[in-house]
Parts: sequence; C-alpha cells; structure tokens
Amino acid sequence: MATQPCPCGFRGTRTSECRCDDAAVERYLAKLSGPLLDRIDLQIEVARIPFDEMISAQRAEPSSTIRGRVVAARERQQQRFIGSPFLCKGEIPGAAVRTHCTLDTAGSALLRTACTQRRFSARAFDRIARVARTIGDLAASETNQAEHVAEAIMYRSLERLGRAA
Repeated sequence: MATQPCPCGFRGTRTSECRCDDAAVERYLAKLSGPLLDRIDLQIEVARIPFDEMISAQRAEPSSTIRGRVVAARERQQQRFIGSPFLCKGEIPGAAVRTHCTLDTAGSALLRTACTQRRFSARAFDRIARVARTIGDLAASETNQAEHVAEAIMYRSLERLGRAA
C-alpha cells in the first residue's frame, strides 16, 4: 500500500511547496484507520529524491551483496524453525510469536513502553516482534535485541506520528 503525505502530495518535500492546510491533511490521513494500519508491517515515509541525487555517479550497494545477507538471514530462520510446523515468520500465529520471536530484557521493556505510549494493539505487538526478529536475522544476531525492536518500532511511522485514527 502506498499513500501520499497529503492531498497535494508535496508535504515534507524539499523541492515543492505544500498547499494543504493542517485540517485538510488531518482529514486526508484520518481515512487510514487504525485497524488497517495494524495490518501493515512496515509503514515508512519515503521522501522524494532530488534530481541531482538520482543522476549521481555514486554507486549503491550491489544487489548481490544484499542478496547474500537475505539468504543468510533466511537460513538462520529455517534453522530456528526445524522441528516446528512453520517455514517462516509469516506463518507463525500470534500466540506463538512470543515463543519464536523472543525479546531480550531491554527489548521487552522498550516494546512495553511503546505499546503503552502509542496504544499498540496485540496485532501490532506481534508484527513489531516479527519485524524485529527479521532485523536481528539480517544482523546475524541470535537474539532480538533492543536495537532491533527500536528499528521495528520506527517502521510504524504513521502510528508514531499520530496519523492513524
């Protein structure tokens, strides 16, 4: 799912002036209900890229390097699920997330605070724990650490900014 930041699409850009007032933006974003946002694992705001950056000669990280990290993360995940009926984190029912995506003490405290302050639902909790486990797998970490949980919480940006109804 993709959405604009406001009706005109220019709010928060460096290159164009937004012509929407705060009330119009609030009405526009209120159409994104909390239950809908609850079902979206990653909510990321992506800014427009200036033309000079698009044509820059600076090379990005090669896809083959990224692919190597993803394959290694998937292998770690498959090893973790040996003997269970699951093949990947997406198949884990909510009740089993706490078993298969365990958090360290600091990560648990961080997620408790976020759930309390932002009023995350149980579904949002499960999704954050799953995303944190993926981040940990990509970082070759055997445990879900606070830094993984913090990054996963950051990916709930629409909820973080209070844009969900």
